[in-house]
Amino acid sequence: MSGHFHLAGEQVKREDMLSRARKIAQMLQNKGVSTGDVITILLRNDTTLYEVVEACRYVGAYYVTLNWHGTQAELMPILSDSGAKVLVGHSNLLGQFTQPLPPDLAVLVVDTPDVINQRYAKSDVLPTTKNSTDDRLSATAHWERLTAVLRNTPEIESQPERFRGMFSYTSGSTGQPKGIKREYDEQRPDPYTVFAGLAKALMQLDSGDRFYIAAPLYHSAPHALTLCCLAAGNVTVFIEPKFDPERFLADVQQHKITHTYIVPTMMIRLLKLPQEVREKYDVSSLRYALSTGSAWPVDVKQGMIDWFGPIFFESYGASELGFMTLISSQESLAKPGSVGKAIAGGSIIILDDAMQPVPIGESGSIYVHLPMFGPFKYTNTQGTLDGLHYQNYTTLGDMGYLDDEGYLFINDRKKDMIISGGANIFPAEIEAVLIHMPQIADCAIFGIPDSEFGEMIVLAAQCQPGQHLDIAQVCEFLNGRIARFKWPKKLDIHDQLPREDSGKIFKQRLRAAYV
Repeated sequence: MSGHFHLAGEQVKREDMLSRARKIAQMLQNKGVSTGDVITILLRNDTTLYEVVEACRYVGAYYVTLNWHGTQAELMPILSDSGAKVLVGHSNLLGQFTQPLPPDLAVLVVDTPDVINQRYAKSDVLPTTKNSTDDRLSATAHWERLTAVLRNTPEIESQPERFRGMFSYTSGSTGQPKGIKREYDEQRPDPYTVFAGLAKALMQLDSGDRFYIAAPLYHSAPHALTLCCLAAGNVTVFIEPKFDPERFLADVQQHKITHTYIVPTMMIRLLKLPQEVREKYDVSSLRYALSTGSAWPVDVKQGMIDWFGPIFFESYGASELGFMTLISSQESLAKPGSVGKAIAGGSIIILDDAMQPVPIGESGSIYVHLPMFGPFKYTNTQGTLDGLHYQNYTTLGDMGYLDDEGYLFINDRKKDMIISGGANIFPAEIEAVLIHMPQIADCAIFGIPDSEFGEMIVLAAQCQPGQHLDIAQVCEFLNGRIARFKWPKKLDIHDQLPREDSGKIFKQRLRAAYV
């Protein structure tokens, strides 16, 4: 069993996956893909995704995992900017394209597995019939069905090249999405061996362990963690197309899952299950759960630890830099609010606007050095990386401080910082207080232009069922908890706040109504 993959519980033998990967590699080579070229992937959570990733090792290609929530208008700039030679996608995702695709782009259609269609049957993206998909695709692109192409394609005879890896794109919060392309460097260790090492150093995986992933695999964190398992070679991977809280518990019990990736939005859904449902399942096999992306509300973290035990680890990471820190449950209880220390081999410094180190405990820009991942360059953007680098360190605009034991605390992203009346205000600080207000289920703080103060603080809130909220109640709750100048001046009520699958709130969408 060790080392195999499963899709919704159905086993896919690793040797069969690798055989198909080598066939895909030969097919890519036949289509002119060579070292340094780019493949794009538009697949939901499916084992085929990692067959394509493995194939890219053999031909030395980069790959881009496309957000399958994206519209064709949002994805086309990425196809263009990346210079993609091939697009591999599930039939019902490609079937939604209505505009012609680039004529020199080879399109390979993967029949959507029935289990994925079942999981998304009630979603806003409904599966289409095979014939209607074929008709739509024929109107927009020259395409081939992957299974048909591979039927007469032999396995590639060459050995894998040095791994180029994932070529990510930002969410495009300001203008077009930017590409994050890792620089190729023969002097550094093969990135594939780095991922294999992280399976042990970051994920604490041993031979025979079982990793469960239900987060979308186009996201860099869940994708990279699953890639660690692939590179390790001795870990069984359970891929679930869509997270469901009770199904998660049932799968942990049935398959004796030992490791998982989980984000706060998933935890909240688990904690909302009735007690009788929670007590139905034996989850004692689970001993390691990693979260990235968004901060945990304190009560959610405590609730999960009370239920599952101190098995939760949190990592501060970014597509540009990788996993930067790690903190255990025990450490987070002792250091509330911290995201941990730098991972082994990395280091963190805090600098002021004059690029000078700040004293311990004082806030500034967070600069990180992670030599194991190597430097990156942005594509599809104007300007340079000036100001983002200091010696070998890089910042992504996050603000925070280190304590006297080297634990990192994040205030907020610098771009989200509000300057009102000359004072620097960090939305995350206010959000961390307001999330405990009984009437609030979810919230976001952001700034909008204000003629008098420069920026005005706005609270966007989603109320608990049956609750009402007004700005006077908000101010009354904050009184004595945070300084008055940090209180929101305006309240917007939303049925549901816009969030990414990673849990991050799309603040730019909230701000767009004002700017």
